[in-house]
Amino acid sequence: MIRLIGYFFGIGTTLALLVAAGVAIYISHLSKDLPDYEVLAKYEPPVTTRIHASDGSLMAEYARERRLYLPIQAIPDRVKAAFLSAEDKNFYNHPGIDVTGLGRAIIVNLQNFGSGRRQVGASTITQQVAKNFLLTADQTYERKIKEMILAFRIEQAYPKDRILELYLNEIFFGFGAYGVAGAALTYFDKSVNELTVAEAAYLASLPKGPNNYHPFKHADRAIERRNWVIDQMVENGYVTREEGNKAKAEPLGVTPRRTGTYLFAGEYFTEEVRRQIIARYGENALYEGGLSVRTTLDPKVQLIARKAMQNGLIKYDTLRGYRGPVKSIDVSGDWGVPLGAVKGLEDVPEWSLAVVLDSSASGLSIGLQPARQASGDIVKERVEGTVSKDDMGFAMRHVVDGKTVKAKSPADVLKPGDVIFVQKNEGSDNTYSLRQVPEVEGGLIAMDPHTGRVLAMVGGFSYAQSEFNRATQAMRQPGSSFKPIVYSAALDNGYTPASVIMDGPITIQSGNTTWTPKNYDGTVAGPATLRSGIEKSRNLMTVRLANDMGMKLVVEYAERFGVYDHLAPYLPMALGSGETTVMRMVSAYSIMANGGKSIKPSLIDRIQDRYGKTVFKQDERGCEGCNAPEWKNQPEPELVDNSEQVLDPMTAYQITSMMEGVVQRGTGATIGELGRHIAGKTGTTNDEKDAWFIGYTPNLVVGLYMGYDTPRGLGHGATGGGLAAPIFKDFMRVALDGTPNVDFKVPDGMNLIAINRKTGMRATSGDPGTIIEAFKPGTGPADSYWVIGMGADGSNASGGALSPQANQAIQDGGGGLY
Repeated sequence: MIRLIGYFFGIGTTLALLVAAGVAIYISHLSKDLPDYEVLAKYEPPVTTRIHASDGSLMAEYARERRLYLPIQAIPDRVKAAFLSAEDKNFYNHPGIDVTGLGRAIIVNLQNFGSGRRQVGASTITQQVAKNFLLTADQTYERKIKEMILAFRIEQAYPKDRILELYLNEIFFGFGAYGVAGAALTYFDKSVNELTVAEAAYLASLPKGPNNYHPFKHADRAIERRNWVIDQMVENGYVTREEGNKAKAEPLGVTPRRTGTYLFAGEYFTEEVRRQIIARYGENALYEGGLSVRTTLDPKVQLIARKAMQNGLIKYDTLRGYRGPVKSIDVSGDWGVPLGAVKGLEDVPEWSLAVVLDSSASGLSIGLQPARQASGDIVKERVEGTVSKDDMGFAMRHVVDGKTVKAKSPADVLKPGDVIFVQKNEGSDNTYSLRQVPEVEGGLIAMDPHTGRVLAMVGGFSYAQSEFNRATQAMRQPGSSFKPIVYSAALDNGYTPASVIMDGPITIQSGNTTWTPKNYDGTVAGPATLRSGIEKSRNLMTVRLANDMGMKLVVEYAERFGVYDHLAPYLPMALGSGETTVMRMVSAYSIMANGGKSIKPSLIDRIQDRYGKTVFKQDERGCEGCNAPEWKNQPEPELVDNSEQVLDPMTAYQITSMMEGVVQRGTGATIGELGRHIAGKTGTTNDEKDAWFIGYTPNLVVGLYMGYDTPRGLGHGATGGGLAAPIFKDFMRVALDGTPNVDFKVPDGMNLIAINRKTGMRATSGDPGTIIEAFKPGTGPADSYWVIGMGADGSNASGGALSPQANQAIQDGGGGLY
């Protein structure tokens, strides 16, 4: 018997050894194909890129995986406690595998074998790190064994805190969020430091299956799982029983963080920054690189620019009548559902979509578009209001089949079921005014002329309606706003503001082509100074000036100012017939405002990588002594500006002074009502297709245009002075409020001499037409009267006939009628 027992024992031992050897061989075989766990030391996960305004406000986040990497030291203990309680309470005690938990899982799986139930796992946090980083998610025993082997090796190579850090920054939480920091922002719009016990517990419940515990689709299941995690935290001693009960009594409180842009009115600016980053570093850097981008945007200035531009577009558009409703829906049943499906303008929150429920001679009864809950469901409550006839007055002229028709009653304009835009009247609970999305568009740029920093950008009425950026992408003719470039070239090459040029008919012959330009008002004024020509925006004078000095010089300065890359050397180009952008024009005017020094327009101040290292900085000025370790009575350090001098500083002042005259006496006189030192120029293109105004103070340059995206006439008399200048004025009134009225600095050596504004000659005592003009050293008023562009016999050098008024002006020696 003993021999038999020994026999069976020997066989058993042999079999056990063979099994053990087989297992060892199998494990050894699996170990050969295991990935290198040392890559964890160089772990660089895809991280969210964040874009900020100049004051630090968050503008946008871009990511394929919404993740912000946090070192373990930055993660609060209560958050770590929630995940340890939910996933691996023995994490800090086991060697990578929890033997007790594994045994328990094996027993449960054996009991459930053949029942169709999903097998339970016993993966530790270390095993999950091995699976998430190094293996696939296949549900196989081979993968599980590999996971265990790697878990042992990872535990030997890395400290526990590093493993937990990797886990908390890698796991998927649903809603596109990866890592606990990204999840805290996505689900609760909070940083991890702000999470409550209940919120931390809910996040800790998600890694098991985010969709199973969806906060809206499976709210009851989510609360049950969260409460289980809270109970585990109590049991493990992380929170007291009282704290746990209080946490379980709280609702989920999930408030999903919006995606895209976050800073109101900054959509066009943000999108332009996004394009620049992709062009500079590529898409992967933007969506995975974790860049921190500080832009030049000033949120306060941006709001002012948005309001001024929108008001100007609306004012022009409403004068042309009402074009009809957004669409029509059925209001016989629950109108909230079809109305809720209509897309509004999310970046114009002042406006709401509404449906007409009834229309009569007195006005409209309307129903407001229902709001949506965080879950996306439309709220059941219906809000109604009214629009009086007076509050839709502009719509009494409505467009029908392309013709404007005058209506007698609101019922003639809108009917039940029509979807419209409305805006709540101030101080009222349920009365609204009718609104209409403007058909006309425009772009605006505000810039610091000394650094080129773009402070504000408006690319159109609404980014939600059209993402096309009219401030940077629209190629438009600048019209007369280009003239200061022509005059700057002249002043830089021997002409003075007092030079007299003929404002009379001129015909240009080029081969078989004949061009006869005209002034906007169709009149001519005879001889006039350059100052008068730019103040009154005289086309004929500008053509003669460009012809006299040569278009090659105009082309050189236009390209030097950055208005064009390549400008054809034809005389019509002197009147701004070449196409350019608002950004380029504002940059060119910034050179004049900056004493003639070149500037690089910039939307980005600096970019840092995921480690905080600065990889790009816009400001290239040097500052020797700025980093002195201590002060030893040395002089204050000065920034060294190495910018190229594009224009003579004295020329820059002369053209600035002349454009101050545009604001004080010329085509931009409406802006003079502000009582500020402002220089600027209007611009109106052929057939009134575009209306421009670009102007500046010593510290701020603003330029804008208004026009249809498919160019067509804005209407007879629609000029830059009448349409664009008032928008500029509204912007400057608010933007400059509370700031000192700084005058433009006169360069050293500049001579200020009183001249007769008509003849350009030195003024005599008591001369009523006196004006103070700026002259460079060695120059001054002419000693004898000389008119550029007029023959020696007093005839028009071009051969064209002068008007009686112009002839009389010549006889009087005056500068013309203006």
